[in-house]
Amino acid sequence: MGQISPTTSPAAAAEESIVYVIDDDRLMLGALSTLFRSIELGVRTFSTATEFLQHALPALPSCLVLDIRMPRMSGLDLQAELGRLGINMPIIFITGHGDISMSVSAMKAGAVDFLTKPFRDQEMVDAVTAALQRDLRRRSEEKFHSEMQARFASLTRRERQIMGFVTSGLMNKQVAARIGISEPTVKIHRGNLVRKMHARSLAELVLIAERLGVRDTTGSSHD
Repeated sequence: MGQISPTTSPAAAAEESIVYVIDDDRLMLGALSTLFRSIELGVRTFSTATEFLQHALPALPSCLVLDIRMPRMSGLDLQAELGRLGINMPIIFITGHGDISMSVSAMKAGAVDFLTKPFRDQEMVDAVTAALQRDLRRRSEEKFHSEMQARFASLTRRERQIMGFVTSGLMNKQVAARIGISEPTVKIHRGNLVRKMHARSLAELVLIAERLGVRDTTGSSHD
């Protein structure tokens, strides 16, 4: 089958990651399992979508290689069910039929790739390593957002108010005048909120505020 190389380093793709494979063809399951293990990826195989749904999914970067045509629950049905359950795992569809309308439906529903059997091993490796990197980025983004929300929740009401003002461009003296406290008091609150949010600069604090949707909600002008 030739030498197979992942699109990223094996360590980057394989470190604590899982490729789930669902296909009612046992030979295909075996071939794909061998392929992924050859580049040191974790693999779990299932012969039906129902069997996969009964499996606990660890919180690790992962992707799903899914046969589109299967008895009882098809690949498209499983894709819809995962969407309903809020499971955002990248899906790579495989089919032996080359059904264009199915391909379009799958991609519109969020599939990251669609490979027609017989596909080259390198095509599958490229698709899977890209999907794992995509899921790793998504999980990192979600973790960052969750951490920022927790930090923001630790702020006092006044600190949140001042964060909205300063990230909207107001100077300390303007904030003080706006809310009727002294400028030194604003500086104290500002220092506390910057520390709690782990922001290294005003620019970083502004970025965090944008990601969290924090705004100066007074509706007043910034003159």
